[in-house]
Amino acid sequence: MAEPLTLDAPAPRRCLDWLPFVLPGMLLSTWLLLTGTGHLPEYVLPSPGRAVLTAVDFVWGRWQLNAYSGTFLGHAAASLQRVALGFALAAVVGVPCGLLTGCSQWTRRLLDPTVHAVRAVPGIGWLPIAMVWFGVGTRTTVFLIALAAFFPIYVNAALGARSVRPLWVRAAKMLGASRRDLFFTVTLPAGLTATADGLRLGLGVSWAYLVLGELTGVPDGLGAVMMDARMNGQVEIILVTMLAIAVVGRLSDLLLLALFRRVLPPQPR
Repeated sequence: MAEPLTLDAPAPRRCLDWLPFVLPGMLLSTWLLLTGTGHLPEYVLPSPGRAVLTAVDFVWGRWQLNAYSGTFLGHAAASLQRVALGFALAAVVGVPCGLLTGCSQWTRRLLDPTVHAVRAVPGIGWLPIAMVWFGVGTRTTVFLIALAAFFPIYVNAALGARSVRPLWVRAAKMLGASRRDLFFTVTLPAGLTATADGLRLGLGVSWAYLVLGELTGVPDGLGAVMMDARMNGQVEIILVTMLAIAVVGRLSDLLLLALFRRVLPPQPR
């Protein structure tokens, strides 16, 4: 889950913060210990050294260790395209619906019961019907991503719209603001932070459901590589694609956060 968004300018750091590296260091040490002492065989958990060589070969194809050598950019581009399409669809629908639900009791009564009922269906439950509707391919993956990302975006946008202080609403009405003015000058600015948090959560969910969609038999993508590697017994490729998804997903989150910091106004203290 993404940490809450803060739009204030970050305070300058005079030294490197080592705390975020503690947990990864502990995990890496445990990995080295388990593989170095022979407690786990290579076909169950490859050594970190073998995983690094596989990752370098996956990106640059230097040693031609397997059939995936040098194919990272093509697979990453295909996955990024699917995530971008699904996330964009979810944002275009989820943000307006959430904001309207938060500021209109009539819209809340109309949408909220159905949305939360559909949200209770697990993502894997949508996979069979999505394959019937769209077949095996990009459309099924984009549908699953858009559906999964819609819910956190919708819920957070609605929460942001409902968090408007009643005093601000009364003051705007006293100044003669219409319902349209009230929405664009009070509700929308007040709900931007929660909406931005929902978009970040939706982007993270998009990467999770990308793998589910690409496991259905698409010809390219990081999830497709993961599935092929499982069938071929290449555990190191599975680990490398997991790491690639984690890194690319985190970079996309940082890019979205940088966009929010640039576009949205700073929060008042």
